[in-house]
Amino acid sequence: MATAEADPPDLLAGVRVLDLTNVLAGPFASYQMALFGAEVVKVEVPHRGDLARKLGADAALNEQLLGTSFLAQNAGKRSITLDLKSAAGRRILERLIARSDVLLENFRPGVLARLGFPDEHLRELNPKLVYCAISGFGRTGPMRDRPAYDQIIQGLSGMMSVTGTAETAPLRAGFPIGDTLGGMAAAFAVSAALVRAERTGRGAALDLSMLETAITALGWVVSNHLIAGHPSAPIGNENATAAPSGTFRTADGHLNIAANEQGQFEELCRLIGAPELARDERFADRETRKRHRDALREQLEDRLRQATALHWEQTLSAAGVPAARVLDIAEVLALDQLQDREFLHDVPFPGRPADTVPVAGGGTRVDGEPRAPRGAPPLLGEHTAELLGEIGYDAAEIAALREQGVV
Repeated sequence: MATAEADPPDLLAGVRVLDLTNVLAGPFASYQMALFGAEVVKVEVPHRGDLARKLGADAALNEQLLGTSFLAQNAGKRSITLDLKSAAGRRILERLIARSDVLLENFRPGVLARLGFPDEHLRELNPKLVYCAISGFGRTGPMRDRPAYDQIIQGLSGMMSVTGTAETAPLRAGFPIGDTLGGMAAAFAVSAALVRAERTGRGAALDLSMLETAITALGWVVSNHLIAGHPSAPIGNENATAAPSGTFRTADGHLNIAANEQGQFEELCRLIGAPELARDERFADRETRKRHRDALREQLEDRLRQATALHWEQTLSAAGVPAARVLDIAEVLALDQLQDREFLHDVPFPGRPADTVPVAGGGTRVDGEPRAPRGAPPLLGEHTAELLGEIGYDAAEIAALREQGVV
């Protein structure tokens, strides 16, 4: 596991992101930008902070407002606490906005405007500001005011309807895919808007719908319906577009095989000692294999059960047939591949600089260098005085703001 680098290449160097978001989609977006060198200032509610501070498998960390969900997405950010319901808090936010390049928020639509920050006022404060509002359904439409979490998005988007088998569907994905997709889409949209802002001096108001973002990720499930009029259905671990393409039993575990091309299928048959399958009229081409996928699975698993999943992964992959074991989280995090690419990073534990906490970096290397966070996840309000000083408040004013409960 790598230690966070001192000076990796930065594509977003000099960009300041003012992050008012909570839990996952928004913090994930700003974390992705931080990995590319952006400075992220996290604005949190006094005494409570981001709800993610209380979320995670370790109850003791939750009590310390350092839940694992928070630690995972907030390394390298700075935290300021701010009561936006107070006039003094809103004045501070105005100063922060004027000095930022990006404003991220995931309130329900209209909340920021009701706090005194409609789009027009944001433009007045900073004409180059890239403002991104992340919400479940977007800022317009009949569903705009509904609350939404990942579970809601997975169900409404159609994801759950095509996950699992006919017996188990609808089935939720075992991780927050709706939130993660929303955060990734937000990071991409903000980065694109920053290019225009740099070129023209014109900012942008980005209205991101998590529902729509989730639907865009459904790929051929949606296109088959829109273009071919083909209804979707849950088919478990099978791939509706090809066969054999799914999860197969071996001597000791499960193996994914995606022999989607004719040459790959023929090579698969040869390697498992069943070349005759490639000549069987039921399996002669893509369409016939799809129609007879159950019979093909039975034939393949008879051979695959003669060796381990690791054996088949290595044998098939070496011959150009896509194949890999189905791993649990501990197994995947121990892969030599991740170690070689320095995907995991040890950063200082908040408030305990002698200790470290492991976090994931980014999946993209820049000029050969991995994306790594720059420091510890922040304690709640850890950088409040520092940030207030940067925008012109002196020590006496900061003390007064603390006394008033503004920060």
